[in-house]
Amino acid sequence: MQVYGLVGNPVGHSLSPPMHEAAYAALDLDARYVTFEPEVDAIEAAVRGAADLGVAGLNVTVPFKEAVRAVVQPTPLAERIGAVNTVDFATDPPTGDNTDAAGVVRALAHHDVALGGQSAVVVGAGGAGRAIAVALADAGARVAVANRTLARAEAVAERVGGSAHGLDDLGGLLPDADLLVNATTVGLEDDRSPVPADLLGPHLTVMDAVYRPVETRLLREAAAAGARTVDGGWMLLYQGVEAFEAWTGLAAPVEAMNEALRARL
Repeated sequence: MQVYGLVGNPVGHSLSPPMHEAAYAALDLDARYVTFEPEVDAIEAAVRGAADLGVAGLNVTVPFKEAVRAVVQPTPLAERIGAVNTVDFATDPPTGDNTDAAGVVRALAHHDVALGGQSAVVVGAGGAGRAIAVALADAGARVAVANRTLARAEAVAERVGGSAHGLDDLGGLLPDADLLVNATTVGLEDDRSPVPADLLGPHLTVMDAVYRPVETRLLREAAAAGARTVDGGWMLLYQGVEAFEAWTGLAAPVEAMNEALRARL
């Protein structure tokens, strides 16, 4: 039996186990997906321990996505993003990749959103913002990064050849944008939006990285303004799909994984 898992702290809220277990069941694979919750300063020992136990692959979530790079060989993409969320123990040292980037692109492709030559605004310059900005830029979009702290926006924009802005610049950016992505946690724990509703319109596709609630205030207001919306569950799904395919070499049963995920969102 192959064992895969998720390492983070905390991990009890994660939707990755049912999503991956649904994939194993759909393809009749002899595999399990488990969770590990080491102390916040013990990620190196946790990864080495997983290797010693014969774990085949790990997903990595907060607060370990940056620290885990010390015990893996990051892919060039993970290096650019500055974070690892997927570890493959088939190599020595283990390979550390970042499937969040592909998750964004595949989620948008699922909704028939073209990226080449498009103008994208990413709100937020944390770990999610970095992954999303890199993904969009690599797919051919022009990327503007808006953040409360301008210096952090500048650091992300520099990685992708984009422009950096404060949140006050959104009024000038969004009328000419094709795509808006919220990469902050605004809307996760309260009914707020990082973007004023009057800046939204039918010319936009609006994606929110927040997946609980599925319909955030940003997405509600975007839909009311006539924009196309993409909820955060799709990014979560497709980053998991990417990890599954990297570990197993098989085409993921996307529908089964999505059904398991949506049943718990």
